[in-house]
Amino acid sequence: MNTSSKSISLKELFKVSRPLWWVTTMMPFVAGYYFVGNRADLLLIVGALYFAVVYNLALYGINDIFDYESDMLNPRKNGIHGAIMPKSLHRSLWAWIKWTSLPFIIVFLLLGSFASSEWLALMLFMLVAYSIAGLRFKERPFLDSITSSFHYTSPFIFGCLLARADTYYLPAFGIFFLWAASNHAFGAVQDITPDTKAKIKSIATYLGAGKTVLLCTILYSFSAVLVPIVYGVQFLPLGLLMLPYIYFVARTYPYCKDDTHPIFRASWEKFIYCNYVVGFILTITLI
Repeated sequence: MNTSSKSISLKELFKVSRPLWWVTTMMPFVAGYYFVGNRADLLLIVGALYFAVVYNLALYGINDIFDYESDMLNPRKNGIHGAIMPKSLHRSLWAWIKWTSLPFIIVFLLLGSFASSEWLALMLFMLVAYSIAGLRFKERPFLDSITSSFHYTSPFIFGCLLARADTYYLPAFGIFFLWAASNHAFGAVQDITPDTKAKIKSIATYLGAGKTVLLCTILYSFSAVLVPIVYGVQFLPLGLLMLPYIYFVARTYPYCKDDTHPIFRASWEKFIYCNYVVGFILTITLI
């Protein structure tokens, strides 16, 4: 195999950044900055661009570099679930991650507060620690789901801090965090077999398919119940938005003795469409 350094194309960078998932990190930032912080300015556009494209390029690009060998064993990679970039492109990918991230980070540090800068530093650490050799939070059961959840939920708090909001809606953030952690854990079930072959640990390889699915069902249900408890019965319809996730996960339970069963991948892919619908409803509610 030719491993000499080559330049990565824009098309390949686009694929690495997982465009289908851009909205999952961009919208939490927008919700924090615009809806909670009540600010609409150029920094909103800069932040939305960063968390849609650049943040995801760094998040998934670093993951693809350090997971290259194990991804080669995973049949669901090299598509919407992940890109497999040849080693000859890794150096170029690193350069793109660094030079696209740096200008945004400088802007956030110069225009943000001390609190937003501290939170950004934590976000960047967690982003790198998830995949990089020596830390590999993604291979530490339970910490893997916590870190993954932080990747998707932390832009909300950063948006609030950057806009110098008066409140951070921490209970809502906690519910959001549980939901995102459950998403990661359930997604890991379909990777149990390839991860085991690659000697990669995860919450799913540690608990097994059955216990992971049960845990996800409980966390989704708990999240649904928390909404009306914390914010009042008038917000019960928002709690009911968890029902599709509960259904998609719970229906896989009879098949947990075979983690390679197609139902796990099929249910996970339905999450993608469900996220867009639920995200739309939440956005309208915020407006």
